[in-house]
Amino acid sequence: MRLDKLLANMGVGSRKDVKALIKKKKVTVNEEAVKDSGLHVDPEHDVVKVNNQTVNFQQYIYLMMNKPPGYISATTDHREQTVVNILPETYQKFKPFPVGRLDKDTEGLLLITNDGDLAHQLVSPKKNVDKTYYAKIDGTVTNADIQTFENGVTLDDGYHTKPAKLEILYSDDISQIEITITEGKFHQVKRMFEAIGKKVVYLKRIRMGKLLLDPNLDAGHTRELTEEELAYCLSKKAK
Repeated sequence: MRLDKLLANMGVGSRKDVKALIKKKKVTVNEEAVKDSGLHVDPEHDVVKVNNQTVNFQQYIYLMMNKPPGYISATTDHREQTVVNILPETYQKFKPFPVGRLDKDTEGLLLITNDGDLAHQLVSPKKNVDKTYYAKIDGTVTNADIQTFENGVTLDDGYHTKPAKLEILYSDDISQIEITITEGKFHQVKRMFEAIGKKVVYLKRIRMGKLLLDPNLDAGHTRELTEEELAYCLSKKAK
């Protein structure tokens, strides 16, 4: 990897900034001052320092966010605030993006990374990665609805969904349920309930594959994946 690219990726500055640092002899590789910003370095073996401080190269980041309502699942938008906007600045330099999407008013588990291969593995319909949501429903959810969802429902555009697992936690005028789906169609959970004459009034994703939303993670907050969580994600990438 080019030295200027490595340092730019790690937030040291633009390539122009890197050239200026090199000119001032502020950059060393293996304790030797560098003269060429285009020097090729091996991030895993070469020791790169700026102002005598070691720069530890990190290619990918893997973050769990408890998405708050009011933010869209995108990197940039001219009108709306995005989930990337509320990431700590230390992660911004990695150019991260959300894996899949949660609707603007939907809360909960959102994986954010800059690993495109992993993102593809987790959101591809062919991979059948389970996603579980907790929801409040305006209307009484019944055992008949459970069977209907097991058979898949036909959405307003004529698409017939794959089977979904519906669990009733509390049934009344405002029911509480958990639903597990393996797809990610636009507004899918909301449209599935609309198809049976009921309305989702609150929606929160609590699981994605084996990733569970950390109950100690407040809305709008982010943390790096644990070793166990990361191992699960990388196992999906390897397949």
